[in-house]
Amino acid sequence: MSYSPALSANKPLVDFVVAGAQKGGTTALYDYLAEDPAICMARIKETHFFDDDARDWSAPDYEAYHALFAEPSDRLCGEATPIYIYWPCALERIARYNRAMRLIVLLRDPVARAWSHWRMEHFRGVEPLNFSEAIRGGRGRLFAGGRGAPWGYDREFSYVERGFYGDQVERLFAIFPREQTLILRSTALQDEPAETLERVRDFLGAPARPPAGPRQVHVGATEEGLDLDPGDAAFLRELYARDDERLKALTGFSFQS
Repeated sequence: MSYSPALSANKPLVDFVVAGAQKGGTTALYDYLAEDPAICMARIKETHFFDDDARDWSAPDYEAYHALFAEPSDRLCGEATPIYIYWPCALERIARYNRAMRLIVLLRDPVARAWSHWRMEHFRGVEPLNFSEAIRGGRGRLFAGGRGAPWGYDREFSYVERGFYGDQVERLFAIFPREQTLILRSTALQDEPAETLERVRDFLGAPARPPAGPRQVHVGATEEGLDLDPGDAAFLRELYARDDERLKALTGFSFQS
């Protein structure tokens, strides 16, 4: 898509966003798309622009956002910030920026996603609680920290909350037409990378490319002897059951098995 450099600061420049979900394969998709000559991805994987509550959203200035991309050209421009599907007001801000925006969402089994998210924070030294505590009483920290702080508890400790996909997808469909959204299982990118990337390019209107080979998805820190407790998994399955029904009604996907 071509834009005059004089207009690009506050006119839509970005055509698509990989909007979720965290720990769902978005890094692998970003890497694949960044290698496509027909696509211009943001210079950094997560721009965290539309989830930045410190910005003046009554009169947003997109100059800093556009500075993360190469000069305007005929290439499709995109970025990948997985918190957008979860963060309040992010999708509304995206819609205000570009009503024609296309959104890609990769969904991973919410139990595996929560476990992977906790491991990341645990090995970063941020999470003092074990997983069992974090997904139960530890959820209260989200309300104590609140979403007002740019890097508050709701970003780091939202292991359970980010897995309520039905609620998030329902909100997504209320803001953007379904034809502007592509919902994928993260396992599709891992198991069938060529076919999945073909679907993504077709959705974006990008030209076909030679088949892609597999690359590692869901790479995370590991520690010997650290395994997901079956009781914790069962607790989360029950917690997600009703939301999973909503997700299935909206997309046909179900993670309850």
